[in-house]
Amino acid sequence: MHEWALIRAIIAEVEEVVKKGYKVDEVTVYLGELQNVDKSVMEAYLNEAIPQIAPGAQVRYETEPARFRCRVCGREWGLDAVELDEATREAIHFVPEAVYSFVRCPFCGSRDYEITQGRGVRLALVTSRRQEETGETR
Repeated sequence: MHEWALIRAIIAEVEEVVKKGYKVDEVTVYLGELQNVDKSVMEAYLNEAIPQIAPGAQVRYETEPARFRCRVCGREWGLDAVELDEATREAIHFVPEAVYSFVRCPFCGSRDYEITQGRGVRLALVTSRRQEETGETR
Protein backbone atom coordinates (compact mmCIF):
# COMPACT_ATOMS: atom_id res chain seq x y z
CA MET A 1 0.00 0.00 0.00
CA HIS A 2 1.79 3.10 -1.20
CA GLU A 3 -0.69 5.41 0.55
CA TRP A 4 1.71 5.47 3.52
CA ALA A 5 4.48 6.98 1.41
CA LEU A 6 2.06 9.59 0.05
CA ILE A 7 0.78 10.39 3.55
CA ARG A 8 4.34 10.85 4.86
CA ALA A 9 5.23 13.11 1.92
CA ILE A 10 2.14 15.30 2.45
CA ILE A 11 2.81 15.59 6.18
CA ALA A 12 6.48 16.47 5.51
CA GLU A 13 5.45 19.21 3.07
CA VAL A 14 3.00 20.77 5.54
CA GLU A 15 5.62 20.58 8.31
CA GLU A 16 8.16 22.32 6.06
CA VAL A 17 5.76 25.18 5.28
CA VAL A 18 4.96 25.62 8.99
CA LYS A 19 8.70 25.60 9.86
CA LYS A 20 9.19 28.47 7.40
CA GLY A 21 6.82 30.56 9.49
CA TYR A 22 3.64 30.27 7.48
CA LYS A 23 0.22 29.57 8.91
CA VAL A 24 -1.50 26.87 6.87
CA ASP A 25 -5.21 27.64 6.53
CA GLU A 26 -6.21 24.93 4.09
CA VAL A 27 -4.74 21.77 2.62
CA THR A 28 -6.29 20.37 -0.55
CA VAL A 29 -5.18 16.92 -1.66
CA TYR A 30 -5.93 16.17 -5.32
CA LEU A 31 -6.14 12.42 -5.87
CA GLY A 32 -5.58 11.40 -9.48
CA GLU A 33 -7.99 8.72 -10.67
CA LEU A 34 -5.14 6.71 -12.23
CA GLN A 35 -3.39 6.53 -8.88
CA ASN A 36 -6.48 4.77 -7.47
CA VAL A 37 -5.54 5.82 -3.93
CA ASP A 38 -7.58 4.49 -1.02
CA LYS A 39 -9.12 7.82 -0.03
CA SER A 40 -10.41 6.49 3.30
CA VAL A 41 -6.85 5.63 4.41
CA MET A 42 -5.62 9.09 3.39
CA GLU A 43 -8.49 10.79 5.20
CA ALA A 44 -8.10 8.74 8.37
CA TYR A 45 -4.47 9.72 8.84
CA LEU A 46 -4.30 13.19 7.33
CA ASN A 47 -7.46 14.42 9.07
CA GLU A 48 -5.79 13.46 12.33
CA ALA A 49 -2.23 14.62 11.58
CA ILE A 50 -2.66 17.91 9.71
CA PRO A 51 -4.55 19.77 12.48
CA GLN A 52 -1.80 18.77 14.93
CA ILE A 53 0.89 20.19 12.63
CA ALA A 54 -1.14 23.18 11.43
CA PRO A 55 -3.83 24.02 14.01
CA GLY A 56 -7.04 25.25 12.43
CA ALA A 57 -6.17 23.99 8.95
CA GLN A 58 -9.02 22.57 6.93
CA VAL A 59 -8.26 19.43 4.91
CA ARG A 60 -10.10 18.80 1.64
CA TYR A 61 -9.89 16.01 -0.90
CA GLU A 62 -10.72 16.21 -4.57
CA THR A 63 -10.62 13.41 -7.10
CA GLU A 64 -9.08 14.47 -10.38
CA PRO A 65 -10.59 12.38 -13.18
CA ALA A 66 -8.16 10.75 -15.60
CA ARG A 67 -8.21 12.31 -19.06
CA PHE A 68 -6.35 11.24 -22.18
CA ARG A 69 -5.66 12.79 -25.60
CA CYS A 70 -4.87 10.56 -28.57
CA ARG A 71 -1.87 11.69 -30.63
CA VAL A 72 -3.21 9.86 -33.68
CA CYS A 73 -6.86 10.93 -33.95
CA GLY A 74 -6.74 13.90 -31.55
CA ARG A 75 -9.78 12.82 -29.55
CA GLU A 76 -10.01 13.02 -25.77
CA TRP A 77 -11.62 10.61 -23.35
CA GLY A 78 -11.82 9.62 -19.71
CA LEU A 79 -11.04 6.35 -17.98
CA ASP A 80 -14.75 5.62 -17.86
CA ALA A 81 -14.69 5.14 -21.67
CA VAL A 82 -12.72 1.89 -21.30
CA GLU A 83 -13.41 -1.25 -19.28
CA LEU A 84 -10.76 -2.30 -16.78
CA ASP A 85 -10.94 -5.27 -14.43
CA GLU A 86 -9.82 -5.00 -10.81
CA ALA A 87 -6.41 -6.62 -11.45
CA THR A 88 -5.67 -4.08 -14.19
CA ARG A 89 -6.74 -1.17 -11.99
CA GLU A 90 -4.44 -2.50 -9.27
CA ALA A 91 -1.48 -2.65 -11.68
CA ILE A 92 -2.14 0.94 -12.78
CA HIS A 93 -2.51 1.97 -9.12
CA PHE A 94 1.14 1.10 -8.44
CA VAL A 95 2.56 2.23 -11.79
CA PRO A 96 0.25 4.71 -13.56
CA GLU A 97 2.34 4.50 -16.75
CA ALA A 98 1.17 0.88 -17.00
CA VAL A 99 -2.05 2.34 -18.41
CA TYR A 100 -0.30 2.36 -21.81
CA SER A 101 -0.07 -1.45 -21.67
CA PHE A 102 -3.76 -1.92 -20.96
CA VAL A 103 -5.65 0.96 -22.57
CA ARG A 104 -6.07 1.92 -26.20
CA CYS A 105 -7.80 4.96 -27.63
CA PRO A 106 -11.48 3.96 -27.70
CA PHE A 107 -11.91 5.82 -31.01
CA CYS A 108 -9.01 4.63 -33.19
CA GLY A 109 -7.34 1.86 -31.14
CA SER A 110 -3.97 3.60 -30.84
CA ARG A 111 -1.71 3.32 -27.80
CA ASP A 112 -0.09 6.63 -28.73
CA TYR A 113 -1.81 9.03 -26.35
CA GLU A 114 -0.95 11.31 -23.46
CA ILE A 115 -2.33 11.51 -19.95
CA THR A 116 -3.57 15.09 -19.62
CA GLN A 117 -4.81 14.89 -16.03
CA GLY A 118 -5.60 12.51 -13.19
CA ARG A 119 -2.15 11.03 -12.67
CA GLY A 120 -0.58 11.09 -9.24
CA VAL A 121 -1.38 13.06 -6.12
CA ARG A 122 -1.01 16.83 -5.90
CA LEU A 123 -1.08 19.10 -2.90
CA ALA A 124 -2.31 22.68 -2.70
CA LEU A 125 -1.81 24.78 0.43
CA VAL A 126 -3.50 28.04 1.28
CA THR A 127 -1.17 29.92 3.60
CA SER A 128 -0.73 33.27 5.23
CA ARG A 129 2.26 34.73 7.09
CA ARG A 130 2.15 34.65 10.84
CA GLN A 131 1.31 37.98 12.45
CA GLU A 132 4.47 37.88 14.57
CA GLU A 133 6.67 37.93 11.46
CA THR A 134 4.84 40.48 9.35
CA GLY A 135 3.42 42.79 12.01
CA GLU A 136 0.15 42.72 10.09
CA THR A 137 -3.25 41.65 11.26
CA ARG A 138 -5.43 39.34 9.28
